[in-house]
Amino acid sequence: MTSKKAHYAFTVKKNRPTLHERLRTLPWEQATAKFYDRSRGHGRKETRVVQVLTVEDLDFPHAAQVAKITRRRTSLKTGRRTRETVYVITDLISREASPEKIAQFVRSQWVIENRLHFVRDTTFDEERSQVRTGRGPENMATLRNLAINKLRENGHTNIAPGLREMSYQPFTCPPISWA
Repeated sequence: MTSKKAHYAFTVKKNRPTLHERLRTLPWEQATAKFYDRSRGHGRKETRVVQVLTVEDLDFPHAAQVAKITRRRTSLKTGRRTRETVYVITDLISREASPEKIAQFVRSQWVIENRLHFVRDTTFDEERSQVRTGRGPENMATLRNLAINKLRENGHTNIAPGLREMSYQPFTCPPISWA
């Protein structure tokens, strides 16, 4: 019987300054594995460049590759340009994850971030929650996720107005199926 191993792609932003700086100083000019992607949408043009290095001595659990993703965005409305660089550490080797595949992993993670975590942070103001002991934080996160998913399931694309609408008639809620 073969066992399947869970893999990871860990995004490192500037909120982890020591690790971010360490990754920034890797020899990126030696990266031969690259992927370029251009897209247009959400009122902007975006170019993403993904460079990948194989690493052996990163001092990060099971790290096999590191990717540098540089995003350049131009607002179609204002012409304003921005540039952001993030790093990704993965335990996947180059045969398992090409630069294009790593770019797909990261973009799929951003979808989760935007559809769930951002909503919990902004609409539910989760960061200022006073629930801090025992299983309380996990339980509240589960209830928030349930509320978000039920509102989306019932046609609400914007969660804040959906919550307001539900609060007008607190005993009339979207149907919940437990199946």
